[in-house]
Amino acid sequence: MKRSIWFWLCFGASIILATYFATRIIMTVLGHGSAARVHSISISATSRTPDLTSVAAAAAIAPGTHTYSVDLDAQAARIAATPGVRDVAVRRLPNGNIAVKVKMYQAVAQWTDGEAFFPLSADGTIVRRPTDTRNAASVLFRGPVPDDITEITKAAHTIINRLDYMEWVEGRRWNMHTADGITVLLPENGAAAAIAALRVLDEKHDLLSRDIRIIDMRDDARVLVK
Repeated sequence: MKRSIWFWLCFGASIILATYFATRIIMTVLGHGSAARVHSISISATSRTPDLTSVAAAAAIAPGTHTYSVDLDAQAARIAATPGVRDVAVRRLPNGNIAVKVKMYQAVAQWTDGEAFFPLSADGTIVRRPTDTRNAASVLFRGPVPDDITEITKAAHTIINRLDYMEWVEGRRWNMHTADGITVLLPENGAAAAIAALRVLDEKHDLLSRDIRIIDMRDDARVLVK
């Protein structure tokens, strides 16, 4: 069957393109050409305006490094070990550069070991990036922390001006310690509602300003004061 001129033109063009790209790939693997070298590393995060300084330091490699000499798994492991990083993905771009995407923990509170203060995420993860300063606007936790502190954190924020710290007791309920030294025993179920009721009692009777040591709210029918 006789081929048209367009067939032979397209066939010739495909041979040229295949040869070109094959040559580029071979040159890149052998370390030749601009695509064989890492000229930049792009870093992006899923959260808004995070501090990526420590991530950039962990991801850094020498400019001009052969792109195929970069161990992406090792680089990802270094970045994952950076305080505040929850998940990381590292990939090599067609132009030889490296792209890094990180998911950062979002701090909703603080946790303390009695000396330093650590960011605390909503899933109870203590982020290893401590400071010596307590954030007065954040709820403070001590001791073990459960997997989800979202609800209790929101509830504790409503009484933040009277709060010292929150403590997870017996793996099932919360104690709230006030700035004036009162320990509030919250119920296993409905801790947020108990804190709301405590706010009302304090507004009406200045309960948290009285000379008391313990407020027991574990019984739904009554509040015990010692």
